[in-house]
Amino acid sequence: MAQRCEILDSESGSAGSSQNDPIPQHLGARYLGDGRCQFLVWAPTAKQVELRFVSLGNRFIPMNQAGRGYFYALVENVEPGSQYVFRLNSEKERPDPASKYQPQGVHGPSQITGQSVFRWRDGDWSGLALDDYVMYELHVGTFMPEGTFDSIVPRLDGLKDVGITAIELMPVAQFPGNRNWGYDGVYPFAVQNSYGGPEGLKRLVDACHQRGMAVVMDVVYNHLGPEGNYLADFGPYFTDAYRTPWGQAINFDGQQSDGVVRFFTESALYWIDEFHIDALRLDAIHGIVDRNAQPFLQLLASAVQQFARQAGRKIFLIAESDLNDVRFVLPHHLHGYGLDAQWNDDFHHAVHRLLTAECSGYYQDFGNMHDLEKAFKEGYIYSGQFSEFRQRRHGNSSREIPADKFVVFSQNHDQVGNRILGERLSTLVSFEATKLAAGLVLLSPFVPLLFMGEEYGETAPFLYFTSHSDLDLIQAVRRGRKEGFATFGWQQEPPDPQDEATFARSKLNHDLAHCEPHRNLRDFYRELIRLRRSIPALRNLNKEQMEVKAFEKEKLFCLTRWSETSRVFMVFNLSDADVSPSVPIPGGKWQNFLDSSDQRWGGNGATLPQTLNSKDAAELRIRPKSFCVFARV
Repeated sequence: MAQRCEILDSESGSAGSSQNDPIPQHLGARYLGDGRCQFLVWAPTAKQVELRFVSLGNRFIPMNQAGRGYFYALVENVEPGSQYVFRLNSEKERPDPASKYQPQGVHGPSQITGQSVFRWRDGDWSGLALDDYVMYELHVGTFMPEGTFDSIVPRLDGLKDVGITAIELMPVAQFPGNRNWGYDGVYPFAVQNSYGGPEGLKRLVDACHQRGMAVVMDVVYNHLGPEGNYLADFGPYFTDAYRTPWGQAINFDGQQSDGVVRFFTESALYWIDEFHIDALRLDAIHGIVDRNAQPFLQLLASAVQQFARQAGRKIFLIAESDLNDVRFVLPHHLHGYGLDAQWNDDFHHAVHRLLTAECSGYYQDFGNMHDLEKAFKEGYIYSGQFSEFRQRRHGNSSREIPADKFVVFSQNHDQVGNRILGERLSTLVSFEATKLAAGLVLLSPFVPLLFMGEEYGETAPFLYFTSHSDLDLIQAVRRGRKEGFATFGWQQEPPDPQDEATFARSKLNHDLAHCEPHRNLRDFYRELIRLRRSIPALRNLNKEQMEVKAFEKEKLFCLTRWSETSRVFMVFNLSDADVSPSVPIPGGKWQNFLDSSDQRWGGNGATLPQTLNSKDAAELRIRPKSFCVFARV
């Protein structure tokens, strides 16, 4: 950075100090070229804000008031790479809340980015339709030994070969230290320094787009982490009116909340615009309490949709919520929030309970075959009935919600990592049951999501890990994790989140994919995704063109799906015994496209015919924990 920095006065192009002047666009530092950089910060509780560049020692540059608590400066003779802090009321020095990069971590100064040498090569990329997504959730720090964005790139071709069309990154906003799931992030605009920073993320996204793969990014707007969280020094970002399990609630509906809404909306648009992200997964929106007539999530959806139209891109917002409330995915004209899709935990819980027989915690609310039937027919299983786990009514009906608005899975970071020992499903159930779970997810009419390593049966656990520096916080996290497992009745001692060995144990072993039975399982996933993409009936994500029937006694699940040009019939045996029922099959000639018990897929041997002629029913011998796929010819 040049050693002489100057702030331009209002006549030279600054925002000036008039309360009636328009508030400048773009929070944080925005490099304009030619050594000029704009700074904008919302600090309504401060009477004075000054800017200090680290290389200039104790020289402070006063910022102009721009109205409604915003402070603005336009500085010349400054370049990208320069590091800076804000000083509030001549006392506290703090990093920029909208910092784009924190090279020294959450407590260090912010750094100006801009005029990147990076050149995008995805000019023709406009995104994928949501019903073409086969998502693959991964954690950057544990996916590869290096734990960086760049280290993921060589693995993309392998994921594409399996059939993955979208990778979903767990949160990459700057968090404390080098080890974290990402949900302790405190800078919603800054890319984690240890992952490779802004340039590394751009290289990964560009590499995905070059391969026809979309990128989904998990963002956390329901809370911020406890360490390095300085937002309260700037303004009323938080409220005591509500509580969250993770810390202070965000002030989305109290006094001066418009500035908070702008902050997080601009964060979302920044990821989409600057990094070409195709979809955002909104973490735990049930932790966002907002009683405004126009709530934050609705405004966010409108802003993203407007940007997508202007940019000519397909961009989606995918919610995580445990409320089973269709209002989040209803369109605006039906008084909904207008989000594009939602994770469906009910689907996971039903499958997991049936395959593992676990009945503690929230699994106590599930356990019969009709749960699975309802999950396929409607989406939510709990649509207003009493929940034993919650001890109250739960949810509303999703019967009219289109299938492509639900994301389903048999594993994800929550359902694996929030087990006391972080066990994956493939280590809890048999190989046959692992394949069965894959079939239920990938042959459903919903948008499927896999968790990293699932496709080859990774055996490493995914544990909870942190690298905090505050000793009291470290103890609080250890205590909180242990208490959180109480409802499940697990008696083991949880691995220490702060121990680096816990993090190391969670790293994937990709070499397993070249050994049996892991290689066989990977081939099986590839075949399921190939069928999903090549058979029109399976490509058609439509609950209305589907029939499902569950048989409780036999633990049998029958599924028929169709389109204008094709029809597919599937039978899933979730029991531990051979069954030979007379199952209802639409009349016609059918070809056996897949039998999970076939020795080709590591099974005990196929028992089903390659073709069959049905007159509305047929007797089939189906192996334990297996399924079959017949297509009409």
